[in-house]
Amino acid sequence: MSRPRLRLGRHLLPGVIAIALFGVMASVFLTASIGDPAGFGDASVMESLGFALLDIANVEGTIPTEGFLAAFIIIALALDAALDGSIMLARREEGDETGVRADGGDMQGGDDE
Repeated sequence: MSRPRLRLGRHLLPGVIAIALFGVMASVFLTASIGDPAGFGDASVMESLGFALLDIANVEGTIPTEGFLAAFIIIALALDAALDGSIMLARREEGDETGVRADGGDMQGGDDE
């Protein structure tokens, strides 16, 4: 009966590098200091998100942010186009058939009925 043997070589290099990287990342995360939370004060986060989405600025009691009106309009147009496309694909005209019979024959072919 043979015993298991440890094979040392270059094939172990990726594992050693992964363990070293884990050690470096763990030491960085464990020694990092996090400041005290600042919060948003009396500002409403939900109102600030709505105002930022519609690009309304300088409203008192909100958090100053960038405007996202162009992104809002582009997303609305993309979703509208997707909805229109799905309706167009789902709609069936009267008398629209698939063109193939259940037995595999072609319906456009001829008079074989």
